[in-house]
Amino acid sequence: MAIDWGIVARAVHVLAVVVWIGGVWLVTTVLLPGLTQKPPQDWGREFEAIEHRFAPQARIAMLLVLLSGLYILYQYDLWDRFADDSFWWMHMMVGVWLPFAALLFVEPLFIGRRIRQRFTTSSQATLTRMLWMHRVLLALSMATIFAAVGGSHGLF
Repeated sequence: MAIDWGIVARAVHVLAVVVWIGGVWLVTTVLLPGLTQKPPQDWGREFEAIEHRFAPQARIAMLLVLLSGLYILYQYDLWDRFADDSFWWMHMMVGVWLPFAALLFVEPLFIGRRIRQRFTTSSQATLTRMLWMHRVLLALSMATIFAAVGGSHGLF
């Protein structure tokens, strides 16, 4: 029996999304809110420790999402779906992936230093802004997962 690499790619895609968005869920709902239980002067250091552990995992998962998604598009010749409005949920998947990719791959070069500086000058405002941003991205991610699963199984 031959291996259907398209099915393998879909399994890798789903697994990588679970790792990536599951990690975002944990950071957004547990770890960042947990910082408020610590002294504000520790928030920047704690956030860096969280990011240092999670960011490499998220980068690998997001790369796997990209590569498996591209392979699925190629294997099943689904490129034309991007020109069809009834597959809006595919645009949504790309639209959610892009800002996360920008944050995870560009953040170490530019944003990380600014976040560290802001934690030292205005800890509460920085933590509030980060929580808000994470909550918005998490809500969009959850809506996208629902739309993608529903759309791929004929709900829309």
